[in-house]
Amino acid sequence: MGCGNNNGGQAQFTDTPTSGTVPIAVDATFEPILKSHVDTFQKLYTSAHVTASYKPEQEVMRDLLDDSVRLVVVGRPLLPDEKTVFDQLKIVPRVTHVATDGVAIIVHPSNPDSLLTMAQLRDIFTGAKTKWSQLGGKKSQPGDINVVFDQNRSSTAHYVQDSVARGAALIKQAFASESNPKLIEYVASHPNAIGVIGVNWISDQDDAQVQSFLRQVRVVGVSRSATPTKPEDYVQPFQAYLATKTYPLQRKVYIISREARAGLGTGFASFVAGNKGQLIFLKSGLMPATGQVRLVQANAE
Repeated sequence: MGCGNNNGGQAQFTDTPTSGTVPIAVDATFEPILKSHVDTFQKLYTSAHVTASYKPEQEVMRDLLDDSVRLVVVGRPLLPDEKTVFDQLKIVPRVTHVATDGVAIIVHPSNPDSLLTMAQLRDIFTGAKTKWSQLGGKKSQPGDINVVFDQNRSSTAHYVQDSVARGAALIKQAFASESNPKLIEYVASHPNAIGVIGVNWISDQDDAQVQSFLRQVRVVGVSRSATPTKPEDYVQPFQAYLATKTYPLQRKVYIISREARAGLGTGFASFVAGNKGQLIFLKSGLMPATGQVRLVQANAE
């Protein structure tokens, strides 16, 4: 039995918004933060069981379209061809913006090229510049630039191609690691590497694993300006810069649901979009979709 959206009402559902079992699929770049949501939701509602699978974006969307899961968490809204599938099925999916995430650029700690412009990133990811010395730094890392993504068909690679490369093909020599932790491990052990990772893997600085990751790599500061004149022109993916939209590489996080009734999928989506779920995003260092974030500017005497 599928998820029961087109079965003439013959399916006998046993789940409610706070009990039962529901399968969901999550873009693997959001794994740390969504695990926090799932764990908290199940602690609050002990009869609820959210079975989450963490996969590359394309596989996540395929699961939703194939009716293998009731809802997904991804870093983009539905594409036109995906909307067409739901139109043919006479299903109106619910698309909810729940947070704003960033895409972080990381390099080896020894790499002096830790401040890059969007134009330089475009040249790196399209293969227009293949050596660190071509970036014009006074003390550039020697050797070739080694580009690495988290997985094949991942949302970060898709984002870079769309928003950084502006639709151009990505460099063919790019390497895909097996997971986000493997990506960090690769960059930490390869001085010439430059990696792309979801911000939530490195944003919660109270988390011991995040602290470990940040000791292994350096987070690149990115500038929108092609000719930055001062260090302040470069920003890292901190929560304040996501809130003010200063950081160039940011994207929205969406829950997309095909559940046509008030089942456990709807209950979980409501939790993530509600006050408790939004506070989890806030604590993790991402930007919640609702609620206010207080920004404090400290001025040096």
